[in-house]
Amino acid sequence: MKITPKRVNSFMLFKLPLGYLSGMRVKELTAQKCVVAIKHKWINQNPFKSMFWAAQGMAAEMSTGVLVIQAIENYGKKVSMLVTHQEASFYKKVTGKIEFYCNNSKEIKEAIENSFTTKEGQKVLLTAEGYNEDGVLVSKFNFQWSLKVK
Repeated sequence: MKITPKRVNSFMLFKLPLGYLSGMRVKELTAQKCVVAIKHKWINQNPFKSMFWAAQGMAAEMSTGVLVIQAIENYGKKVSMLVTHQEASFYKKVTGKIEFYCNNSKEIKEAIENSFTTKEGQKVLLTAEGYNEDGVLVSKFNFQWSLKVK
């Protein structure tokens, strides 16, 4: 089954309700990148009336995870996936819409192929950068995913 933004967003409604209720949505998915948007609103704000860091992290992780899921689907074999490490940097207060971009599809494909060849799990570092409506980088997340072909 082809992975599409509409399918991922529908999946969220039933399997990741917190993500869905926060307003997080996959906006674009290509072979090279995934874009996930989230808008600051009451349900995802912190006491300082800006977007809570965890809401940003949820959207950032989704942008990397959807690319991993798409690569696994295209590979055609069962592959386990797990976030094993995460780091974040915050540059500006978020009060509007933010979009996270992940463009690491090549690295994901290489990690899956290496896991198949070596029969061992592989770690891949994926980056999601969040930009506000003015195109300013507001936060950056790095997720280390462990991928292993079963």
